[in-house]
Amino acid sequence: QFENYQKQSYRNRCYIYGANGKQCLVIPIKKQGLKTPVTEAEIDYRYGWQKIHLKSIESAYMLSAFYEYYTDDFRKFYEKEYRFLFTLNMELLQLILSLMDIHNDPETTKSWESIPINYIDYRQSIHPKARLALPDDDFNPQPYQQVFQERYGFIPNLSVIDLLFNEGPLAAEVLKKSVKSNE
Repeated sequence: QFENYQKQSYRNRCYIYGANGKQCLVIPIKKQGLKTPVTEAEIDYRYGWQKIHLKSIESAYMLSAFYEYYTDDFRKFYEKEYRFLFTLNMELLQLILSLMDIHNDPETTKSWESIPINYIDYRQSIHPKARLALPDDDFNPQPYQQVFQERYGFIPNLSVIDLLFNEGPLAAEVLKKSVKSNE
């Protein structure tokens, strides 16, 4: 929670599997200074992104096996206006852990650490720009059934909602099988 907000990162975007392939959903952020703390990045509601996201998610997943089971859980995030992106992300994380029956209480940092001593640092391990992402040799995404798979094949590393809407209660098992140390 003490890092600076990073533009064009997964902090405000994700990818889903739409009818035309991989589709990016971005939460617009109000103009920030160069060293804006991530907890102070404010969401910009001028562009109607909530309706766009909801329509995109519905179009992409309404035919998936578990869409109707989970859609209301996510809809509330698109009906409420959060001031800060960090707050939205933390509440989404709590929901996802709960839906996947993962009993883990994420902890936020107590201060800035350029190189964390007691934690594994994942801040730069994934990034939407492939050239900036660090390889993770311990993670190998396992294929699962996706709605538009017959058109474009399996697309790995999408938003966790893709996994939840397609696999439902088995989503956590797919993730566990994707971690090489658990194979």
